[in-house]
Amino acid sequence: MEGSARYKGLKQAVFNLLENPRAPIRPYFDIFMILLVLTSVWMLIYEVKHDLGLLGDVFEIVVVGIFIIEYLLRFWIYNDSHKAILERYERAEFINEPFRVWSAMGHASIEKLRYLVQPLAIIDLLAIIPSYRPLRFLRIFLLFRLFKLFRYTRSISEFVKVLSEKRIELVTLFIFMAFITFTAATAMFFFEADQSDPQISGFFDSIYWALVTISTVGYGDITPHTTEGRIVTLVLIIAGLGVISFFTSIIVSAFGEKIHEIRAHRIFSEVERKHIDTLICGFGRVGQVVAERLAADKRLFVVVDPKEENVRVAKKRGYPAVIGDGEDNDLLLSLGIDTRVRRLLCLTGDDVVNVYITLTARQCNPGIEIISRANHRENVTKLYRAGASHCVAPYEVLGLIAAEYAGQPVAFEAVYGLLTGQSHEGIEAVRIKQGGSLDGRPMGDIDFRHRKLTPFGVIRKGDCEPGGGDSRYRLQDSCLHFNPGDDFTLRADDLLVLFGHEYSVVHFRDCLERGTL
Repeated sequence: MEGSARYKGLKQAVFNLLENPRAPIRPYFDIFMILLVLTSVWMLIYEVKHDLGLLGDVFEIVVVGIFIIEYLLRFWIYNDSHKAILERYERAEFINEPFRVWSAMGHASIEKLRYLVQPLAIIDLLAIIPSYRPLRFLRIFLLFRLFKLFRYTRSISEFVKVLSEKRIELVTLFIFMAFITFTAATAMFFFEADQSDPQISGFFDSIYWALVTISTVGYGDITPHTTEGRIVTLVLIIAGLGVISFFTSIIVSAFGEKIHEIRAHRIFSEVERKHIDTLICGFGRVGQVVAERLAADKRLFVVVDPKEENVRVAKKRGYPAVIGDGEDNDLLLSLGIDTRVRRLLCLTGDDVVNVYITLTARQCNPGIEIISRANHRENVTKLYRAGASHCVAPYEVLGLIAAEYAGQPVAFEAVYGLLTGQSHEGIEAVRIKQGGSLDGRPMGDIDFRHRKLTPFGVIRKGDCEPGGGDSRYRLQDSCLHFNPGDDFTLRADDLLVLFGHEYSVVHFRDCLERGTL
């Protein structure tokens, strides 16, 4: 078993189907089981007053068969018995003692049988019992089929988890309520049971009356006739209001503490369902602009920000967002940084935070593309060393554009159109073809001003060559020559990046194709 790839693959497939929340097939299995449980419960209820005949019997057999198979498969994948046996064998070999097969198998069986006493396992077993037709009273176990929904719905599971974390407060409240109920029931029994026409004939009637009264339901079927009994009723009503208020405050505080986690789990489900592959860490000024452009391009992404206000703004704009720190390893893993996410944008206003996010993401997924914001030029090298694929210094770029294009309105129109989308100005890249009309020509030989275009730069494959008067910036596998001078010579395969109106760019491309430049 330990060396069988087929056995391990089969067990992993069953685990993905039944237990792995990140498996693509898991949501479909959960939906199928929810529909199966609800349908079986409805048919069993309908059958109380109607005879479904052979159809009902066949459907019940199929449902129970599926429940039994699921129960056995969960029992199988609970742990690896062979590993427990191998562990005993290796320990015996290490300390030079004889290996006892039956002792090892007993140990493995005990480990396996621990599954049987788990609450959900007991529910799975009891959900099969209602199919036993000769004993009709066993139909009460029909409720356990509804309890099976805990396995397949995260919302119910989260509710149960919240209650379990407040179990100390709830147990305290239950003990107090039990004491008040028993005391009031005892007093009512003493005062009312010896009357000539008593409505309380036994102590169980007193318990029933006390529970109905303390819950403020008040059916009115049992009412006190003595003055003492009415006083007890008034005290119990006041105590019931306190119990309900205490219980409500416990539930509200529990969900208030867990509301962010519950919302985050909904985002995790959405990420799994929609196959979102881009994370934006930081939703400040830069992050909001990037998110807006990605949304305009129909790109799916998730926003991660530690500030609740920023997350609220993101959700208001319709973006999936999670409150949390981008350097939180568990949060990134929950969002699928190691499997689904292909691109991470570190856009916070703190370079130290961006470095930590980059380190964490690179450790979780060595192949992910990381684009990081650098607020200070001296931190660009640190971000690259931390694992960033690309670094962007927005303030430096803005300063260079303002300095280089001062007095050139076409360039400013292009920048404005690029950022806001409110004009027809934009940025385009033109590939220089081998032997084309621009191959080997200097920049000063091209009349860009006459064609109402402004050159932004030239992207050339390879490292940045030393020397030269133009500004150069290293990209991943190429070099950007920013606003090169008139003596800069174009080469084949260069990308000429231009600012200008879309009509000007189209005309420039047509002239380039015809060789009339």
